[in-house]
Formats: sequence, C-alpha cells, structure tokens
Amino acid sequence: MKLLKTDLQKFAETFVDPSLGLLTKGTKLAFKSSSETDFVEVAAVKTVPDIGSDPDKVDVTSLEDGKKKSIAGLQDSTNLAFGVVYKGKNFYQLLDKQGTDKQYDWKITYPDGLTVTFKGAFSLKLGNAEVNKSMDYTITVVVSDGPDIAAPENPKA
Repeated sequence: MKLLKTDLQKFAETFVDPSLGLLTKGTKLAFKSSSETDFVEVAAVKTVPDIGSDPDKVDVTSLEDGKKKSIAGLQDSTNLAFGVVYKGKNFYQLLDKQGTDKQYDWKITYPDGLTVTFKGAFSLKLGNAEVNKSMDYTITVVVSDGPDIAAPENPKA
C-alpha cells in the first residue's frame, strides 16, 4: 500500500475570495456581556439587516441664499433586526437577557473576515406560526454605540 503525503496546512485556513462578490453563507452573529471575554454565537441566523446609517440633514440656509443649503449632520444609528430560525436552545440562551437596559457587545462576521461590531440592548419577538413554515424569531438590537465596520486583518483579495 502506497501512502500519500498530505499538507494539512492547506486545510488549516479557509480563504474566501470576495473579489467577484461575496456569498453570505457562513455569516455569523455573536454577542457577549462586557464582563465576558468570548463571544457566544447565535445559531441559525437567517437575515442580517442593512448595516450603517445616513447622516441627518442639517439646514444651513440663510435669508441671503437663493437656494436651500444643507450640511451632513450626525449619523443616526437605527435598530438592527436579525431574523433567526427558532431551534430552542438558540432562543433560550437569549430569553433571560432580553428586555432589559443591559448593554451587550455584538459582532457580525462575514465569510471573508469582514466584521461589524456594535453595542446595544435587545429584545426578542417570536414570529407568526403558519402551516408549512419554520418557527422564527427576531432579535432587535437598539444600537447605543457603533456600528463599526472593520476589514479583515489579512485581506487576500
């Protein structure tokens, strides 16, 4: 019997090349309290909302101006609502933490290593029940700080 040599290092890191676009399969949502060091992943996330915000428009028009003038104001962080498939444990791990003013650190990690971090309190809402439909729930985070978007540490594409 002939043995083949295999370089296991080739399998140690899964590189996702986003240069042609990025499939969102494998995107992860995780949270932790400020006293914890490790994030806990939320299993079975179905949807991640738009991330970022548009600045408010500040009117700076004076009586001398012939046209209305505006400048960019502060960015308004919106609530972030994540759709999740109900799998029991993934809901229970959040149930006793939700609905309070306690702030949690949140992290979204995309397949190429892009991360989004933010802080906020959250609430849970069970989805409607229908024939031939999965049971879902929504995690709504009221963002108090962030979101901050960071490129992968070692982007390869």
